[in-house]
Amino acid sequence: MCGICGVVNFEGMPVAPEVLRRMTASLAHRGPDGEGTFFHSGNGSASGPAVGLGHRRLAVIDLSPNANQPMPNNDATLWIVFNGEIYNFRELRARLQAQGRAFRSHSDTEVILHLYEELGDRCVDELDGMFAFALWDGRRQRLFLARDRVGKKPLYYAWAGPTFVFASEVKAILRHPAVSADLSLEAVPHYFTFGYPPPGRTFYQAIAQLPPAHTMTVEANGRVELQRYWDLTFPPSPRRHPPFPEAAAQVRALLTEAVRKRLVADVPLGAFLSGGLDSSIVVGLMSRFVDKRVRTFSLGFAGEPGFDETRYSRLVAGHFGTDHTEFIVEPKAFDLIESLVWHHDGPFGDPSAIPTYLVAQLTRQHVTVALNGDGGDELFAGYLRFQAAMVAEHVPRSLSRLCARGLALLDEPQRYHHWLRRARRFFAASGDPLIGRMQRWVSIFDEDLPRLLRPEIFAGLPAAGFGYPAEVLDKMASFSTLAKILYLNFRTYLPDDLLVKMDRSTMAHGLEGRSPFLDLRLTEYVAGLPDQFKLHWGTTKHILRAGFVDLLPAEILCRTKRGFGVPLGAWFRGKLRESLQDLLLSSRALSGEYLQLPYVEELVREHTEGMRDHGHRLWALLAFEVWLRAIRNPATELMAAGEAPFQEQ
Repeated sequence: MCGICGVVNFEGMPVAPEVLRRMTASLAHRGPDGEGTFFHSGNGSASGPAVGLGHRRLAVIDLSPNANQPMPNNDATLWIVFNGEIYNFRELRARLQAQGRAFRSHSDTEVILHLYEELGDRCVDELDGMFAFALWDGRRQRLFLARDRVGKKPLYYAWAGPTFVFASEVKAILRHPAVSADLSLEAVPHYFTFGYPPPGRTFYQAIAQLPPAHTMTVEANGRVELQRYWDLTFPPSPRRHPPFPEAAAQVRALLTEAVRKRLVADVPLGAFLSGGLDSSIVVGLMSRFVDKRVRTFSLGFAGEPGFDETRYSRLVAGHFGTDHTEFIVEPKAFDLIESLVWHHDGPFGDPSAIPTYLVAQLTRQHVTVALNGDGGDELFAGYLRFQAAMVAEHVPRSLSRLCARGLALLDEPQRYHHWLRRARRFFAASGDPLIGRMQRWVSIFDEDLPRLLRPEIFAGLPAAGFGYPAEVLDKMASFSTLAKILYLNFRTYLPDDLLVKMDRSTMAHGLEGRSPFLDLRLTEYVAGLPDQFKLHWGTTKHILRAGFVDLLPAEILCRTKRGFGVPLGAWFRGKLRESLQDLLLSSRALSGEYLQLPYVEELVREHTEGMRDHGHRLWALLAFEVWLRAIRNPATELMAAGEAPFQEQ
């Protein structure tokens, strides 16, 4: 894991060393173990582009200086900066050595260089792992960039006239003086709908993101080519498929191998353990491969039994005999909001970033690599909204309207996980078409968005609106209902929310996160299985449970999905009530330039008086306000996490 950045000036003006070093330094949290730069001076357009590459290293495989970056090939005609891990690098290395290629290191980075020499742009087809890299090809005078299939590792870029700038994080690109920091109005309604900016975009007009499973080539003549090299495919149904027991055994074999190859490291490893099905399986498999107790880490909430799952993580830890560490979060965790905004380069609407950030912070004190359960719900239909979407296909629209009106008459429940909340949300959208239904169920403000945003924000929106990408909707048109839901989630929520949260939270502390459930062979195999193997008569993750029935305690095996929630509702009515009002209702609030403040005041009043639970909405508003204040205050470049609001158990 690392942080990468670079500048290519296609008119040949040399890259300013102080600019590149400033960009590289802003990524120090991603790579605390070393720093490197490479400069190639174009000396004017006749001699070709001028190049500067920067790298911050987190040493995980081959800790020697031979693995430092930027790394050249043997004749220094290629230079690469790479962030990630290639899990099949040993097999690729052996093949390349058999062809006579000489290696100077034992790193996966050097494998990419030799593979590019052999296959050119198609080298990405051979890579199994998580990665984002940029490779300067001096012979062809071109920059080649690539990002992994799922989108675990980020890569942003911007044009400033003839200058091309890229980096692992937006903040590094903004360190280049030629890149505009003008905000993107298009991102605002998308953020308050989904909790993140539009796919492929950022909160800044000039800065874009290389999509997952894409390569990008930038030629010296100005030609730019963006190409998708992979996509998840759901075959039409019905089709021939293996018997269920055989498929369950194959799922187990593939996931076992995915965990095994993610244990390769020259530094200490551990695992996040929530006590849910996915992370418990990962820990169970890890315990069979390592010769000592697995280090596991979990997090709970003080005084909030409805959100605290430490009982389950303790159960799993005891079952597998792990060396378990537990952290208890207090309401003052909210003090981290400035650091979260800084690390996410903008507001982030998912409040579970709080516990994810904290458990990563504490985990890093013990290990350098942590495995997690990300992707299990996306592959095996684990979310309750997937099940709800299938049920809604059979609910008459008239019944949906009737139930929605009736449920609206009932008093607001005080418990966050109360059945009435879910029932209201279900019937409010169950009569909509599938895509509209899914958007409303994940939306933060849903139909109230026009009340929140100032009219001029809507007036500036593109005619196509701000829903799901048309390219994604077109691709899934022929899929089954469940496959549509899974594919939509895989292309949007997974890379734009979950993987962003995991990457920023772990890399904020120089911790590498690895996700076995997002293994290439596993994802492709599970996508090809019949719908009923994943969601079967109300049972989510049907085949996953069957495949590991002998590994887990029965209580864990039968658990229903419980999200990594945060007790914001109680916090905003209690110890954080004053902070909430000070930020959102103050005369200094900057969000009034974009939002209708009377509606914000109404939300705060309804929540603090116990009339409604707007915890998630208020978090999104607070993150937006903190971001607006941060970008207008240069001192925010120095924001740090400060004292951790937890207690280690």
